[in-house]
Amino acid sequence: MKIKYILYAAIAILLGYLIYNRINKNNQTNTKGKGFSKNANSNKIVVNGVVATSEDFSDEVSVSGSIEANEQVEIRSEISGLIKSINFKEGTAVSKGSLLLKIDDSELQAQYAQALTKQKLASETADRASKLLKSEAISIEEFDNAEAELKSLQAQTQLIRAQLAKTSIRAPFSGRIGLRNVSNGAYVTPSQVIANLVSINPVKISFSIPEKYSQLVNDGSKIRFTVAGTSKIFDGVIYAKEPAIDITTRTLVIKALAENSNNYLIPGTFANVKITLRSIKDALLIPSVAVTPVLNGKQVFVVKDGKATSVNIVSDVRTADKLLVSNGLNTGDTVITSGIMALKAGTPVEVRLANETKK
Repeated sequence: MKIKYILYAAIAILLGYLIYNRINKNNQTNTKGKGFSKNANSNKIVVNGVVATSEDFSDEVSVSGSIEANEQVEIRSEISGLIKSINFKEGTAVSKGSLLLKIDDSELQAQYAQALTKQKLASETADRASKLLKSEAISIEEFDNAEAELKSLQAQTQLIRAQLAKTSIRAPFSGRIGLRNVSNGAYVTPSQVIANLVSINPVKISFSIPEKYSQLVNDGSKIRFTVAGTSKIFDGVIYAKEPAIDITTRTLVIKALAENSNNYLIPGTFANVKITLRSIKDALLIPSVAVTPVLNGKQVFVVKDGKATSVNIVSDVRTADKLLVSNGLNTGDTVITSGIMALKAGTPVEVRLANETKK
């Protein structure tokens, strides 16, 4: 019986040792997976770290925008009539004031000639009435009637002259004329679009930024943008912004101008816009992985006298992989970047700096 109990005890001890050994190996594996390990020759924990250094920093934001024409208008006729001539070629540049289209004005010309004749006769009648009034040959009432008739005919002549001017459709600004929608001899009305006229040098870039950046963007600020189909980076200058935030999207609409002398940028094109909100010299940047959120803000671990020390920091700017520290750290501080969740203040550590790890 004693041999039996001794055998059971030996088996139990062996199983206990195997279980303990397995747990110990798992703990070591997990520890290495968290970015740190125990130094075999001491009780220090080996962690990765970086030395905080200052560098020039530009805070940028990327938004989506669109290319717009500097000026754009639909060419229409103000009056109805038959097209007498089309004086532009589709897709070409036109100058401000150049004749684009002429509407038949023969009927208006006849009315204008008739109105001029009546006006001339009324002018002569008014002159005679003025002389007769001086000699008291007519009453003041008769003189006033002659003057009123002259002014009425003058207004009628002026109205016909204005109608005649509308038969000549001219370019309101210099630009490029698009495809025409009418032909010679067609009857055109004010509701019909004859063609589109656009000015695309410079072009406008329209985009929106989140309201939290609204105070950091001003007239004269520079932007960079790209468009589909090319890797070229274009430059622009902000010239105007809306005076109020859009309460639906909580964004601010901004417009910039960009040079387009080669007509490469086409209105309606999508643009990826980058704006430099501010530039900071000697900025202190640390890896984002070194930061942990705490109740009162953000925290990092730095190495002091060979031990991990927790430090609260202030930061409101983040890039893809770094954080700009405005308070809490100094240049030259060694910031721990691994094993942070398992560290406590006062833990002895051995730091492997980033430049040493890469060797």
